[in-house]
Amino acid sequence: MQTIFVQLKCDLGKAYTVADEAMLNIDEVSEVYSTSGQYDLIMKCYLPNGADIGHFVTERVQTLPGVKDTFTLITFKAFS
Repeated sequence: MQTIFVQLKCDLGKAYTVADEAMLNIDEVSEVYSTSGQYDLIMKCYLPNGADIGHFVTERVQTLPGVKDTFTLITFKAFS
């Protein structure tokens, strides 16, 4: 599994709607948090090994109604 985080800027007043849509309609999304700062939301996604991250973000995340911009963080190792 490949873990990525995607930060999202949303249309005004749409962050909660975008979060709900992501959780309901994108199986790879495990968690969505509202955040302060430049971005409105951050989502944690688990993709299968070898999945095309670019296609996932541009075709599944950026096309959610109310999403204006995204910033993707690719992870390397989880520490616990």
